[in-house]
Amino acid sequence: MKTPRLLLVKLCILFFCLPVSSWAGIKSGQSSLKPRIVVLTDIAPANVEPDDMESMVRLLAHADLFEIEALVATGGWNSGGGSYPTGWMDSLKTTIDAYEKDLPNLMKRSGQKGFLPLKKESRKQVLGYWPSPSYIRSRIVLGSAKLGVAQIGEGNDSQGSDLIIKLVDEQDDRPLWITVWGGGNTLAQAIWRVKQERSEAEVQRFLDKLYVYTITDQDVPWHDQKNYAFSSHQWMRETCGKSLFFIWDESAWLSQNGIGSSNWKEYATHIQGHGNLGRIYPKNKYGVEGDTPSYLYVLPNGLNDPTEPEHVGWGGYFRWGMSLDGKTECYTNSSQEVKRISQKYENYFYPAIFANFAARMDWAAYGEGNRNPVVVVNKKKGLAPVVISAKAGQRLVLDASGSGDPDGDALTFHWWVLPEAGNYQGDIAVQHPEEACATVCLPQDAIGKEIHVICEVTDNGSPALKGYRRIIIFPEK
Repeated sequence: MKTPRLLLVKLCILFFCLPVSSWAGIKSGQSSLKPRIVVLTDIAPANVEPDDMESMVRLLAHADLFEIEALVATGGWNSGGGSYPTGWMDSLKTTIDAYEKDLPNLMKRSGQKGFLPLKKESRKQVLGYWPSPSYIRSRIVLGSAKLGVAQIGEGNDSQGSDLIIKLVDEQDDRPLWITVWGGGNTLAQAIWRVKQERSEAEVQRFLDKLYVYTITDQDVPWHDQKNYAFSSHQWMRETCGKSLFFIWDESAWLSQNGIGSSNWKEYATHIQGHGNLGRIYPKNKYGVEGDTPSYLYVLPNGLNDPTEPEHVGWGGYFRWGMSLDGKTECYTNSSQEVKRISQKYENYFYPAIFANFAARMDWAAYGEGNRNPVVVVNKKKGLAPVVISAKAGQRLVLDASGSGDPDGDALTFHWWVLPEAGNYQGDIAVQHPEEACATVCLPQDAIGKEIHVICEVTDNGSPALKGYRRIIIFPEK
């Protein structure tokens, strides 16, 4: 298993600050770098299955938060077990066309006045930078059109697998997140190719850069969903073992589908018809945006470090363990116990996640709207967790009074302990949890343990938006 890394330590400036940052500041690189993501999607026309299109609209409405390295069209459930129809890639182009029309309004959110030259844009992007339509269009490629482990090998290389190898090989210390909305055959082929051509040490260095989040296992035909031996996903887990950071979600996507469907009127009111992106946001056919948790998990909002699956964030909660195939291990939430925990937080965070989307669609439509609070704890700005060593038994004061709001909105505070992310099993008292300054009473028997506290700040804008900061406490003698 890879050693977890506090990725967010590198993200020193809260992206929530960016709306009030100058465009000069963005151009000079004073802000933090975005997380790198690759999307493998079996996107289809809305009359076939609209949920990938829905997720793509939301992704582009948050394009200032992600370095979208590739949009790879692949086989998946939507193609029903057959080859992916290349004509379906037009749905990607349709979404980007709508994004282009909304960009003048979206860019007002961060005061952006123009775009970097395409060559520079293709290097490293900072949080708050809205990528040009030309950049995103240049990242559309076709991956493996067919499904299954039997396709891996000679003759299965594609633009998608070649691009993944190229992206991993770039001189960039950031993880490359592969968000899998369909089948993962394209990624498996990239790994296979590298294994054929490189030494064992070089292969390990390649795998060290890859971080994978799969929305269930869609590298199987729709009618044969539990035939895991058919899937290239099982091949990757079996072949790479603990060398590959692999998340298999069986909870967050189901919550998003179900809660979204039961609240469809909110989408019809606040998403559809808002800007050009809202005009192409399709009515759901089954669930709503089942693939969205794959990038919500990576979204840099101060809540979680995505390289730490047990942190809990907008994309779920995961533990290392046996997968549903009964043969391979990975980070998953498929067991009854872990799914119960993940669903608890998926339900808790859903309103904040939707409000974030709705506010951004207001920007797309009107060029104005609400923006998230900026959370500062103990005078420490940024996205990184606030890490504190303190004596067990003491009353530890946490101060978020330095927090603010770019729109001047009034703020309310909520401090809470996230027990599943830490390893202390007892109760932890938080005094004044609804005030800007809270006090955490550290138990005497917590020496050597790890305690996670979340500072959740909400503004009174419309819709009300949240900002987060994680505090990690290590009680000592």
